[in-house]
Amino acid sequence: MPKLSWLLIAAGVPAVLAAQTPASVQRAISSVTPQDVVRRIAIIADDSMLGRATPSPQLEQVARYVAGEFRRFGLQPGGDSGTYFQRYGITQSRIDTARSRVTVAGRTTASLTPGVDVYVVRFAPLPRKVLAGPVVLFTGAPDSGNPLAGVDVKGAWIAQVVTATPEGVNINFGWVQQALRAGAIGALFISNRPDPQWQNRLGRDFNLSTVLAGSETSDTVTLPALLEVRDAQAAALLGVDASAARTQTTWGARRLQGVTLSYNVQERVVSQASAPNTIGILEGSDPSLKSEYLFFTGHMDHIGTPGAGEGCQARGGDSICNGADDDGSGTIAVIKLAEAFAQLTPRPRRSLVFMTVSGEERGLWGSEYFSEHPTVPLAGIVADLNTDMIGRNWKDTIAVIGKEHSDLGATLNRVAAAHPELHMAAIDDIWPSENFYFRSDHYNFARKGVPILFFFNGTHADYHQVSDEVAKIDGEKESRIIKLDFYLGLDVANRLERPKWNPDSYRRIVQRTGN
Repeated sequence: MPKLSWLLIAAGVPAVLAAQTPASVQRAISSVTPQDVVRRIAIIADDSMLGRATPSPQLEQVARYVAGEFRRFGLQPGGDSGTYFQRYGITQSRIDTARSRVTVAGRTTASLTPGVDVYVVRFAPLPRKVLAGPVVLFTGAPDSGNPLAGVDVKGAWIAQVVTATPEGVNINFGWVQQALRAGAIGALFISNRPDPQWQNRLGRDFNLSTVLAGSETSDTVTLPALLEVRDAQAAALLGVDASAARTQTTWGARRLQGVTLSYNVQERVVSQASAPNTIGILEGSDPSLKSEYLFFTGHMDHIGTPGAGEGCQARGGDSICNGADDDGSGTIAVIKLAEAFAQLTPRPRRSLVFMTVSGEERGLWGSEYFSEHPTVPLAGIVADLNTDMIGRNWKDTIAVIGKEHSDLGATLNRVAAAHPELHMAAIDDIWPSENFYFRSDHYNFARKGVPILFFFNGTHADYHQVSDEVAKIDGEKESRIIKLDFYLGLDVANRLERPKWNPDSYRRIVQRTGN
């Protein structure tokens, strides 16, 4: 250890501050500028990238851009077979209307075809088993104190009359989940959608369903089904007067006598595809600690265009969900952190891994795949610092989710206090009911026992809209968040002790999930 380091330690200055020369730290920090942050976000959130859907040629283009920067900074490839890319499989399938039927037996017997007579809600994996049972109709305003109105729904379909608005129908999924937990096998929604909205809805049944390869449900797994029909069908097949039901205010339920609903919806595989994670490694300088890894992550995908099947909706003449904040901002944070750390002399003690994942908008696919197929030893990963949406909202505040679950929270507070020039308050999670802790890529590290922090400025009116544009990014604010992340990472990468979980959090987040 250089003499200066001994003097600093003797003076009470942590060794973490003595590892790199002040000049190299300043050089690294100075490389993070608002102008370059915005310039880079403009590259990956340009209209030509068509919203970076998973999978898409444009996502591949962004991955190559990131890899090129990692190579230019001198990072080692951290992906498969000596490359910067880790690829995972994707299965694309479509409802096979020739083999799919929803049959209602009651006042009369009718066989309904998905996409023609009945809409199959497809935000989750479709059940592959035949589901058949009686129908329980719920009417009135749901009673939170008696959600099932005293009716046994085990083995039955729950049915509810819903009302259409220009934006669609409002479904109380919390109530649906309660019914499913009580044993219901599926839910049937009876709507009064006007013809144009209904036809548009039916057309979605012909969209591709895209899932992470290997996550497809087996024939032996029982999953619930969610269906929608319109008022006229409900009257003819179920004997339900939907208009009258909408006038009822008292919460109640009744079993439709003599009515049975049978669901048999099959899918056929249309194509197999793949998508990339991009990974670069800056090897640590300490012979012992370089086998431990600190990760910096962000997701480079977004929801594409309306045809991508991820929920992008056109507004006016704009049909591209650019995702400048979500998560162009986080992707560029990872790139800028890689550039900054690569300039340090000497390098941090631990190795640093910079990873931009894909498939986050599809269900955390890229990080899930990495957590199950890590390219560095999972036991050697000491922490993940994730950035998702850090370019908007409050000027001098960033929410950092997960602070209470490990001593990373105390470390961040100390680091932030040591750098008042950043004017950046790192506050706790102010939206606990939104469960953001479980909704971005850090969670796939946490569930495997890796302490995490999640830098997140919250959603806004442009979230998942075509209006999430580069022009709205606050590059000056984001550059200060990146610098705070840099100082935090430098501290974690240099200190001898690994970050530690709070025991209760470890039990709840890691042990109880069986990971």
